Amino acid sequence: MNATPSPDTHIEHPKITSQHRQRLAYIYVRQSTVKQVRQNQESQAYQYRLRQRALELGWSEESIRIIDSDLGTSGSESTARVGFQTLVAEVSLGRVGIVFGYEVSRLARNNYDWYHLLDLSAMFGTLIADCDGIYDPRLYNDRLLLGLKGTMSEAELHMLRQRLDAGRMNQVQRGVYRQRLPTGYLRLPDGTVVKDPDEQVRQVITLVFEKFSEVGSANKVLRYLRQNKILLPRRQSAGPQADQLLWKVASEAAVTDMLCNPAYAGAFAYGRKQKDPKRQDAARPAAGRIRRPLAEWLHLQQDVYPAYISWEQYLSNQEHIRQNGLRFVESRQEAQGVVRKGPGLLQGR
Repeated sequence: MNATPSPDTHIEHPKITSQHRQRLAYIYVRQSTVKQVRQNQESQAYQYRLRQRALELGWSEESIRIIDSDLGTSGSESTARVGFQTLVAEVSLGRVGIVFGYEVSRLARNNYDWYHLLDLSAMFGTLIADCDGIYDPRLYNDRLLLGLKGTMSEAELHMLRQRLDAGRMNQVQRGVYRQRLPTGYLRLPDGTVVKDPDEQVRQVITLVFEKFSEVGSANKVLRYLRQNKILLPRRQSAGPQADQLLWKVASEAAVTDMLCNPAYAGAFAYGRKQKDPKRQDAARPAAGRIRRPLAEWLHLQQDVYPAYISWEQYLSNQEHIRQNGLRFVESRQEAQGVVRKGPGLLQGR
């Protein structure tokens, strides 16, 4: 076990002054995913050992703070990182003498957050330390080097994403990509997709499509299911009930999702929902995805799965749903009518 250095025997460094040691030393610990937190224990342990480095450089036990609330959180945005926001706030209050991070990518993966931290550190005289050295953002050469490291970190994340996306699309185009199957299908150990062996599951799914062909409205199908107390099957894909078949009260979302899923027509579709940068929220990774029209799907291949309905029937169903939506909007506009007398300014104009 390493002995705690005495305040009188700390390592001297030309950039560290007594004013720095009178303030706090913050150690920022982060890993990008929960999987990394569970499996990459050595990286996590190394980051925690930065505490020993702070002691060796002259900070006392009482003046060292460890921020590890962002473990399992991506560094691409700061909005979802409470720990990083706390660190920035402490620096902006002039309480921090030095910030320790294993490497720049632990602190930030985008230049906006990184340069914001650098600007505050330069303003309040806070040092930044990584595995390579100690830097003073007020010094031109140090600021230049830290800027390059931040740019490289952001570029590295971009390249990683680009390679992952390219690899996924390559699998999609070769027909080997395995996406989650909707209820009513099962994937055998050899990769073959078959209809669910449970006859009741198949019957209820078939009933939903037959009823829609008869009444032409998802809401009417929903009303029929509830009036006749017919439950919809749902095979859980995650959580404590993963891979279990549950029967749930029909909902509008469940019926609509079933009617709009091209897998029931035997088609493999990728990119039905795509990210809209204007709607993205770093605190909710799944947010910001919107449905795209069929012509904008990234990949579509028919006759991949055993079908419950034909492709022609699927297209007809989508047109019915679209027309129903248009009629609903028109009926609401007509119901509002013309604004008449009232106390409002320019009422009825």
